[in-house]
Amino acid sequence: MNAPARPGPPYPTAARLGVIEPFHAMALFRRAVAREAAGRSVIHMSLGEPDFGAPPAVVAALDAAIRAGQAGYTPACGITPLREAIAAHYARVHGVDVAPQRIVVTAGATGALQLACALLLDPGSEVLMPDPTYPCNRHIVSAFNATTTLIPAGPEKRFQLDAADIAAHWGPRTRGAMLASPSNPTGTTIAPAQLQAVLDALRARSGFLVFDEIYNELTYGAEKPRTALALGDDVIVLNSFSKYFCMTGWRLGWMVVPEALAADVEKLAMNLFICPPATAQHAALACFAPESIGIYEQRRAEFARRRDFIVPALRELGFGVPTEPDGAFYVYADCARFGVPSEQLADRLLDEAGVCLVPGIDFGVQDAQRWMRVTYSTSLERLHEAVERMRRYLATP
Repeated sequence: MNAPARPGPPYPTAARLGVIEPFHAMALFRRAVAREAAGRSVIHMSLGEPDFGAPPAVVAALDAAIRAGQAGYTPACGITPLREAIAAHYARVHGVDVAPQRIVVTAGATGALQLACALLLDPGSEVLMPDPTYPCNRHIVSAFNATTTLIPAGPEKRFQLDAADIAAHWGPRTRGAMLASPSNPTGTTIAPAQLQAVLDALRARSGFLVFDEIYNELTYGAEKPRTALALGDDVIVLNSFSKYFCMTGWRLGWMVVPEALAADVEKLAMNLFICPPATAQHAALACFAPESIGIYEQRRAEFARRRDFIVPALRELGFGVPTEPDGAFYVYADCARFGVPSEQLADRLLDEAGVCLVPGIDFGVQDAQRWMRVTYSTSLERLHEAVERMRRYLATP
């Protein structure tokens, strides 16, 4: 029997819905949760969510804020103590002076990106991004009736754009570029000289750079990369309390804008969001306490250990990892050897091995079906089990 037809909308909907695609990672996650509800074991290596919660000092600060009744509206750009604490963090960690009035606390980094798009884009504007890239970035651009041009950026370029890409793809409608370092889904950083050259190419064309530093504190080299704010006051930087600070569901982020644009961003924030979550803001002050930073640094070291396990393990299983990640908690793995599209392989691994990975179709169009994003934000014990499950499945004739 055929399923009943899905009823159509009772009135016309916006044309933008036709260009905003579903987030396949979330669809797979829903299926994985349904499997668990049915009593079947699943190892989650799909969503970019740390398996650590907020440190005790942050939880205690949240409790204190609630008990003190600090749950009302705040200024649209965030409470002054938090903006000052973020500015102090830039000075301490990166050696960069950022005026607190340039810092806008937001309802997650997604809220920051929406404000950036509302600030910078007109209908028909074009933004350059690498392929692969985080899908919500281009979909939020589409929600503002602008367009994204995805520029192929393969492993030979560490999945990052360079100045030549900006020059080759700049057109009459292009307004700027959005980049990320470390990147989601690849976990790769952009070299400082390469970023400087990209910024120079954008400045030569009066273009903007929106730079995603959500994973900036989660890098695993000898030195942490400096913020792009060190390259000039014209860069717009996005960041979040979700990843390094382990507060994914608290929905708190921030952006840093040129001082000349701060009043415009505040006007947009007032109308679009009213204010960021109040209690989360007061709790986030404790993120910068020495005892909390100590915990976060221990966790960063643990993520590095997980990366050092999963990369060679994936290669042993037959995945290609041509570019080792040096940040975030993702590996962009080539699954072409297995002879099936990554979307199909992801379905099979979930259904037959109980391991949830994300196919590359979420992140771009260039060879998307040969790539999978592997997230190592779960425990080493679970990662070992996931590798064994995949080994058994892939060995099955």
